[in-house]
Amino acid sequence: MSAYLDHAATTPVLPEAVAAMTDQLLRVGNASSLHASGRDARRVVEEARETIAAAVGCRPGEVVFTSGGTEADNLAVKGLWWARHDEDPRRRRILVSAIEHHAVLDAAHWLAEHEGAEVVLLEVDGEGRLDLAAFETALADDVALVSVMWANNEVGTLQPVEEVVALAHAHGVPVHTDAVQAVGQVPVDVGATGVDALTLTGHKLGGPCGVGALVVRRELPLTALQHGGGQERDVRSGTLDVPAIAAFATAVELAVGRREKYAARVGALRDDLVRRVVEVVPSAVVNGSTEHRLPGNAHLSFPGCEGDSLLMLLDAQGVECSTGSACSAGVPQASHVLLAMGCGDDHARSSLRFSLGHSSTPADVDAVVAAIGAAYERARRAGVVAGLSA
Repeated sequence: MSAYLDHAATTPVLPEAVAAMTDQLLRVGNASSLHASGRDARRVVEEARETIAAAVGCRPGEVVFTSGGTEADNLAVKGLWWARHDEDPRRRRILVSAIEHHAVLDAAHWLAEHEGAEVVLLEVDGEGRLDLAAFETALADDVALVSVMWANNEVGTLQPVEEVVALAHAHGVPVHTDAVQAVGQVPVDVGATGVDALTLTGHKLGGPCGVGALVVRRELPLTALQHGGGQERDVRSGTLDVPAIAAFATAVELAVGRREKYAARVGALRDDLVRRVVEVVPSAVVNGSTEHRLPGNAHLSFPGCEGDSLLMLLDAQGVECSTGSACSAGVPQASHVLLAMGCGDDHARSSLRFSLGHSSTPADVDAVVAAIGAAYERARRAGVVAGLSA
């Protein structure tokens, strides 16, 4: 049996979410239809919208259902930029942190390539925290929007979202935050922070893949990405996936409701994992913030070896985690997150992310500790042959 430590990629679906989805799969009804079955489906959708709104501190009418986090990020970045730029053509710049998820970064760069936007990558410090002074300096009348993620998907660092919003709003600039990793792990409140748009998704917190939402203030102009039947305030047309939405809302409600106990339990497991791994591999380096961090994230670099090699050796021992670097056309590439944090190429390429979640147990930690020593030595020997610096 494998030890699954890749919850930041996707989580096991909660039994309650499975039950909610199964119940709706056994029913028929298009939420846009006017007959009884359609009205029943619509009621499920609207109740789900209310549940999610209550969980993240917004109004129900501000929840726009999407196919997941990537679509929600694209809708926020492109939709807000188009709307703002149309209102005032001087507003061309997009401010994004240098460690954003590619759903945000690639959407912004697409606008730069095809629509004439100007993308400004905001600097972070060695822990992955935004440089607020540099951010404030970058704000001006030509900025269309800001996108700064609530919690980083690789190193788990939390951003000062409330301070970002305050600075941006002082210049009349709306703020989007990708909170995909944050909801259910740390307190997330749209109203309290004043954030203008927020992304969340189902499969990061015990719901199914293929469903998510963009929370966006109703008074904020937003241009649609796709067109059709006019569903979701006419900014996200398409027949609503009622079973997935029901499961999504159930998962959000449970994850947010259990958050404090979850964070305490998973955080203790994470701390135990880090302490014991460093005991076995003293040269291992913890990446990211120790103070401002997701409870389930342990991101470490193992000098002298390729993260991909270490990943596969651990996988052979039944330990499932993820690498801190992406692979493009079979060629290992250093993580843009770690590079933005000032890490060297070898350091960035030697990284692994262990992410714990609601199904994690002490046995999972034991499995990592039991496997990591021999796996690291073997990967390090291979790294020496490849010419990596220790």
